[in-house]
Amino acid sequence: MHEVMEGAEEREHAAEPWTLPVAVTLAILAVLVAMATLMGHRAAIEELLLETQASDQWAYFQAKNMRLHEMQGIADVLGSIQPVDKEKTEAMREQYLKGVERYDKEKDEISEKAKELETERGLVARREDRYDTAEVILEIALIICSLTLLTRKRIFWFAGIVVGIVGVAVAVSGLLIR
Repeated sequence: MHEVMEGAEEREHAAEPWTLPVAVTLAILAVLVAMATLMGHRAAIEELLLETQASDQWAYFQAKNMRLHEMQGIADVLGSIQPVDKEKTEAMREQYLKGVERYDKEKDEISEKAKELETERGLVARREDRYDTAEVILEIALIICSLTLLTRKRIFWFAGIVVGIVGVAVAVSGLLIR
């Protein structure tokens, strides 16, 4: 009985020799979907990290800007009052004006750093979009390929391969975004 069953399975596989290549194609597409998913998740995490860093830079910028205006106000007040000790007041005013210059320079550097982080975040966001799109396309290719096993029509296998190639191309385009 066992030999009869094995013989029937062999005849079934001989009648449908394309089953194994389709199964291998499905396995390859599943691996590609997993890779695109992983790359998309990593890009999303990187995007969130960059967004947080940019936000921190802008908060730092605001702190420096507030300190600059505070020092500018004190320097203005010192320049407009009639002090008892003019030399001491003028020395304090000069010290505050130097602080204003320093904070103004630091503020500009912080702003540039924040803008760089925002630009980098934008690139990573575009990369993430490509990976997510590739994931969807590869999942569609996987489904189309699996239709081959249900319908026994090779056209679905070939269509799945073509759609899979498009998905891989979209994923690779995500790697090329700089």
